[in-house]
Amino acid sequence: ALRNAQRAVPVRRAPLRRAVCALRAALGASRFDVGLVCASNALMQRLNGVYRHCPEPTDVLSFPFHQVEAGELPRPCCRGEYNLGDIFLGVEYIHQQCRETGEDFDDVLTVTAAHGLCHLLGYRHDTKPEWEQVRDALGPAWGGPEAPVTGTGIRPVLTAAA
Repeated sequence: ALRNAQRAVPVRRAPLRRAVCALRAALGASRFDVGLVCASNALMQRLNGVYRHCPEPTDVLSFPFHQVEAGELPRPCCRGEYNLGDIFLGVEYIHQQCRETGEDFDDVLTVTAAHGLCHLLGYRHDTKPEWEQVRDALGPAWGGPEAPVTGTGIRPVLTAAA
């Protein structure tokens, strides 16, 4: 499910929804639901303060339904557990960053959703080996492990989702 809980930045929901579906498929998680919320800076700041003790807006927060090791899929015991969790996208924050860097907002929004999805699947990026594990997992979706992880690096997923 995709919910736009902010009004400051227009969000093209259909392409974002298709890209997230393609990312779930690329990661082998298409049978699992994901909640996606496009959030304001105020909501992201509040959530970041409560859950990470950092009361500032941010680009993405992920709240997994299951605790899994990186690269493992949950093993639900009933129908109601086919849920990976929720991803909150700080669209105001992302939009501001894109204005500063000149990157395409829709591309970066999709990359950021992929970042959140990786966290729902147990991936972390605190160390270089953990970051490389994320790149390896997303390699096929990005067009290979050497593809960039921002901006046009998401084009293969967007093309597949169209």
